[in-house]
Amino acid sequence: MDELIFRGRERYRPSGSELAILLVALTIQGLAAAHGLGTVGFLWLAGGTLALSGLGLWITSRSWSRVGPEGITICWGFGRGRTHPWDRIRWIDVRTVDTQGGTSSQVRMFLAGGRRRALPGLLHSDLYPSPDFDEQYHRVRNWWELSTEASARVEPRRQFRDRITVTVAAVLATLVIAAVGAVIVFR
Repeated sequence: MDELIFRGRERYRPSGSELAILLVALTIQGLAAAHGLGTVGFLWLAGGTLALSGLGLWITSRSWSRVGPEGITICWGFGRGRTHPWDRIRWIDVRTVDTQGGTSSQVRMFLAGGRRRALPGLLHSDLYPSPDFDEQYHRVRNWWELSTEASARVEPRRQFRDRITVTVAAVLATLVIAAVGAVIVFR
């Protein structure tokens, strides 16, 4: 079988709506700075927002997954990535989460030690549609099934964290940061 490679730069591209959200955030920061932080405060807030957004975009564009004879290698934007051998992978499935903006599906693997790892670059959502997502998932699953014994495949129990996506966690963190900023500015 051919080695499979899924790159973030091919799947995750900023859309106009994402850039619009960034501009709205900068506008709100500008209004907050005009109210209480002054020009220097605004520049710090705007610079921090741009730096964090740029870092997130850079990391996402450099993330990738590779499926091959030695196992699954994942890289989240730093270094060469980490290979998880087939004999350590207990289960592979798709996590689908319903959000206010639609649904998001991502392939993930469950390791022998109980850890879960999402495969970067292998995602389907309304924001990042992937028409061949199901086919790619089945190709990964076929690699796993051909490379492991049936007795080594153990489906894990569902937990609360299975319903939380990275996007939801990021939105919640952004709201907390904005609330703390508003308390500081308007006190």
